Amino acid sequence: MSITIYCLLTLLAFTTFYPFWNALVISFNNGLDTSLGGITFWPRKFTLENYGIVFQDKRLLNGFMVALLRTAVGTVISILCTAIFAYGMTKRELVGRKFYMVVGIVTLYFNGGLIPYYLLIKDLGLRDTFWVMVIPGAISVWNMIIFRTFFMGLPAGLDESAKIDGCGHWGTFFRIVLPLSGPVIATLSLFTAVYHWNDWFTPGIFITKQNLLPIQTMLKQILNSNIMTEQMAQLDSAAQGVVSRMRSVTTKSLSMATMMVATLPIVMVYPFVQKYFVKGVLVGSLKE
Repeated sequence: MSITIYCLLTLLAFTTFYPFWNALVISFNNGLDTSLGGITFWPRKFTLENYGIVFQDKRLLNGFMVALLRTAVGTVISILCTAIFAYGMTKRELVGRKFYMVVGIVTLYFNGGLIPYYLLIKDLGLRDTFWVMVIPGAISVWNMIIFRTFFMGLPAGLDESAKIDGCGHWGTFFRIVLPLSGPVIATLSLFTAVYHWNDWFTPGIFITKQNLLPIQTMLKQILNSNIMTEQMAQLDSAAQGVVSRMRSVTTKSLSMATMMVATLPIVMVYPFVQKYFVKGVLVGSLKE
């Protein structure tokens, strides 16, 4: 029985990991050679030309920096606002607490649709700004519920001790509650960072300025392109000179290299917060 389980888990791990590995192999393989097929586990004609174009294109590098900035700022703002909201929901003396909870939970199941949402963003003046990628997602109701359950699991005596020492709600929250919430903060921060890093739809809809597009949206544009010259026309003059000498680059090889550049940073973060996963999610989801 154990052998069967190990075999099934090995097969599951292989089917999960192989697409990522194959994309990495293709990114290091000659583009024209890749178009012939048969690239599986190792590059057949190793080359760095695909990455050369990615790192010499100032537009893609700018998109990478925008994605980093958005992920950092968006994660901090979202975790802070959501935690404050959740802390307020733990206070029984808060007027309208049940109403706020109902309104928040309703948003998990229903929304106004894309067109009303677009008009709202436009009327708020967020269109074609960096903040359109940060402010609308500042509060996550799902994360708020996890935060709230975690906060309610903290000893009630903490609040009483803080009040005796002269702390108000803000002092209690920042000096006592947040420092004790490390596991759940680390876990939800990773989930939020992954969302911000992978989101290409929001900037694709609300941003038309090229200097504000994150690399994920640019990658989507590359994947949607069927003609290599359409992408090359958007490269800066220095990169065009490189491309003119690199005829072996194709749309697929370039997209795979861009995909690796857009994926590896968030993958590398995971090992540093992995130890918080089980503790953070379970503690924030269960109440005894």
